[in-house]
Amino acid sequence: MTEAQKQQMAEAGARIRAAMAEAARRAGRDPAEVALCAACKTRTVEEVRYSAGLPIDLFGENHVQELVEKTDAGAYLGKPGHFIGHLQTNKVNKVVGRAALIQSVDSVRLLDKIEAAAARLGMVQEILIEINIGAEESKSGVGPEDLWPLLDAAAAKEHLRVRGLMAIPPADADETATRRFFAAMRELLAKAAARGNERAQMDVLSMGMSHDYAAAIEEGATIVRVGTAIYGARDYSQKA
Repeated sequence: MTEAQKQQMAEAGARIRAAMAEAARRAGRDPAEVALCAACKTRTVEEVRYSAGLPIDLFGENHVQELVEKTDAGAYLGKPGHFIGHLQTNKVNKVVGRAALIQSVDSVRLLDKIEAAAARLGMVQEILIEINIGAEESKSGVGPEDLWPLLDAAAAKEHLRVRGLMAIPPADADETATRRFFAAMRELLAKAAARGNERAQMDVLSMGMSHDYAAAIEEGATIVRVGTAIYGARDYSQKA
């Protein structure tokens, strides 16, 4: 990394934190309620290690091999690493125990695999249930109406702890529609929390990315996942 890249990243981090705090205050919220997750897909160990010294709370990985590489290299400098991409059942063993939180759980089959892996390690794995809030065929996640059986199945697992929900609204939605999706997620989380299950804490709402994180915060997000606004445009020729 060049010094210019480091300066650019540091300035971006400061701008994002200021915008996050302003959005929280507009909504009458404490800025400390919202965590900044650096979505570091395709970023190098060196880039992530440098960014870990900035006011970033945690890191989100979309690919299992990158979570393994960066965790094992200590790139997060002790900050939590979350798994935020689609998780294949045959890769669960590499993620459980490495990811502080798996944000993208969307099936009973995946729940079963995570439960078995966590049981073998003698630990409790924290998860979020991913909601396909825009009913997009191209996206993973369960529909809002399918949350309840999946939540009940998760809450019955001894080695899982459901912490809340995650969603990605449709990329082509305008600001008004995006806010409606975010508000629907907030209401869904409140309904889930009201069920009062002791293995479903339901205090985490992960939504909002580089282009819409301020709106997500105003609508109740507790984690925003920001990538390009921190690191710049991705170079997919370097890493898939």
